Amino acid sequence: MAHQILSTCTSCGECEPNCPVEAIHEGDTQYYIDEAACVDCNGFAPSPLCVKYCPLPGTIVKIES
Repeated sequence: MAHQILSTCTSCGECEPNCPVEAIHEGDTQYYIDEAACVDCNGFAPSPLCVKYCPLPGTIVKIES
């Protein structure tokens, strides 16, 4: 399951350099996650690093199917 960045994002940029598969990109108004590229850090970390490094809890959330 991929994650998404909600509109509460302040574009601080803490998430982008911590993504091991470079799935996070800077958009016009905020950062976004390429759902096709996101692997939830499987094989890289025990939990998503973007969530760990985001200073605003609840801003990066799992996309529920």
